[in-house]
Amino acid sequence: GAVLPGNFEIKHAKLRGVESEGMVCASSELGLPDMGKGIMILDESIGELEVGREFGSYEKVADTIIELELTANRGDCLSVYGVARDLSSALDIEMKPFEYKQEEKMKLGIARAAEIHTEGEMDADLCYKLATVESVESSFLVNLRLAMVGVEAKDKLASLFAYATHATGVILRGYESSCFHNEENKVVVLPTAKAKGITEIVANGKGCSVVGVNQTEESIATDETKELLIEASYINPDTLVEAVSTAKLKTDELYYKTSRGSNPELEFGLSMLASLMDNYADISCYEGSLNVNVEREHATVIVDAKEISSIVGMDIELSRIVTILQKLGFEISKMAEDTVAVVVPLFRHDIKHIQDVAEEIVRIIGINNIEAKPFVFAEKARLNDVTARYKAKKEFKNRAVGAGYYQNVSYVFSDKTLLEKYGFPVTEEALELANPIAEELNTLRSTLLVNLLGAVKRNVSYTKKSIPLFEIGAVFTPKREQSEVISFVFSGQSEGENVRNAGKPATIDFSTFTQKVGAVIGAFALEPCTYENGLLHPYQSANVIVDGKVCGFISKLHPTVQEAYGIPVTFIAEIDFDALLPKHINATPISKFQGVYKDLSVVIDKSMGYYDVAKVLGGLELDMLKDIYPVDIYEDEALGDKKSLTVRFFIQSMEKTLEDADIESVMAEIMSALESECNAELR
Repeated sequence: GAVLPGNFEIKHAKLRGVESEGMVCASSELGLPDMGKGIMILDESIGELEVGREFGSYEKVADTIIELELTANRGDCLSVYGVARDLSSALDIEMKPFEYKQEEKMKLGIARAAEIHTEGEMDADLCYKLATVESVESSFLVNLRLAMVGVEAKDKLASLFAYATHATGVILRGYESSCFHNEENKVVVLPTAKAKGITEIVANGKGCSVVGVNQTEESIATDETKELLIEASYINPDTLVEAVSTAKLKTDELYYKTSRGSNPELEFGLSMLASLMDNYADISCYEGSLNVNVEREHATVIVDAKEISSIVGMDIELSRIVTILQKLGFEISKMAEDTVAVVVPLFRHDIKHIQDVAEEIVRIIGINNIEAKPFVFAEKARLNDVTARYKAKKEFKNRAVGAGYYQNVSYVFSDKTLLEKYGFPVTEEALELANPIAEELNTLRSTLLVNLLGAVKRNVSYTKKSIPLFEIGAVFTPKREQSEVISFVFSGQSEGENVRNAGKPATIDFSTFTQKVGAVIGAFALEPCTYENGLLHPYQSANVIVDGKVCGFISKLHPTVQEAYGIPVTFIAEIDFDALLPKHINATPISKFQGVYKDLSVVIDKSMGYYDVAKVLGGLELDMLKDIYPVDIYEDEALGDKKSLTVRFFIQSMEKTLEDADIESVMAEIMSALESECNAELR
């Protein structure tokens, strides 16, 4: 009536005339792993054996098998101890410590029977124990559990080593000590560094193993071994994997664990092996051990609770973060209120950044326990002086191209001789360029115009007839103080040849050039030039006024310079770029009442320019006077040393519709100011 796995029921049957009430089953048919051929012999390793008791009622047999899918970086969970450590943190349960003190049956110290010498710089931690073996017994529980996890041991001794390694994560090997005996019958172990990450264990001039990689067949301990050399080892997996790949070494089954990260607590692994040997073998260990310890610097990650909370997506208290990490084997050092320094254990070689620590926190808390929130993408305000300047520069470039100019790009260097020749300042000798890139580019430029004129000269040599260029770039004072200017050069014809001008366009003049510059930089005023340099024309030059401040100059190129460069009639302008940057505009109310335009024609001295008249008119504090601009200048012999100037005014009130009296009052004040300040007469 027994039902086997797969819903197979054992029933009464008659086989070849013989009554059958049961059947002999293989271990795999009972739901157990394949335990090999022959009868499965039970022993008291699973508990006290009782005739008739169900096999599945023994607690050590009715165990839970956990199959884990691990990524390559989680070598710390390739052992029972490593999984228990993670469960301890996840379930918030304290781990039970494993402490075993092996009774020293032999009082003889290991140093009398064995010694160790190293050659080269070691990468591996090693710990050796020496023991004499009387006998090794088979353990059903050990074999069953190894079979459950798919580990096949060659013999009884190998099963104890495999079980201890799987339980603790410490890499353990057993050697036939006779391989290491010297002429004095003393065990001599010689770990030799062959390369970075490659440590070979040498015995009597022959290699017996490579730490964490492989072991020769003749050196492997067996059930027949009478003197056993036990090795526990640890090596950094990152170093090992790269070295093995480079050297193309043959590997064995233990390499899988060492290449993914084994347990560096060597004494723990040896204690587990000792407990198994005391239970299932008659082995006497020499007192003490032979050790090779490598000084390793533990990685440290600075962890901020707020940053962890931001990465995870939920608020996590620092105390909880610390508790989780401590149970996972990390050491914690308090630094500030919400910040700690996390010392990464050697078995977690994959932890390098705060994102790795956050992943550990998420793993223990559980991804399903983190509240799902909609993703919020809030772009930071990135508008600042730099972006405003970039936007303005781009806008001016577009305007210049729209006005017919071509952009010129040149080095921030210039010819010192030319700058001095035309009266521009040059860099102080102490601050001069140490290694100029070319003889003609041997100083920092203090103007863009010299470079632009050089570009005009090259274009003329290419038979270009109309050459409008502009450039926005840095200039430097003698102290190397940097500023930015926009410069214009227009040489030759004012436009291209076409049908409208019958193929004979006019040469560029001051008025046309001024209009083209205005199309780029906006409204500006002119006043007599106060700049001094060799490029300015003595009679056709002016200061550029923007918002009431002098910010540059505009001029016809001096005839001698024009001749020196061999170029046609040319006009130049250079303006401080900062003065052109858009200012914050405060909104002002707009009048809903109709305004009127009034023209006023006056006779003034021929020598007086509109600039002087504009200064007088600009000084009038008349709320209703909104705009002023000239519309006509007339000169005639009948006027003698006088000239006629017509100015147009726009008058508008914010409070009411204008009456004739209001308009006459404003015009009377204007005329009075012109009569007193400019000696003007009404025409």
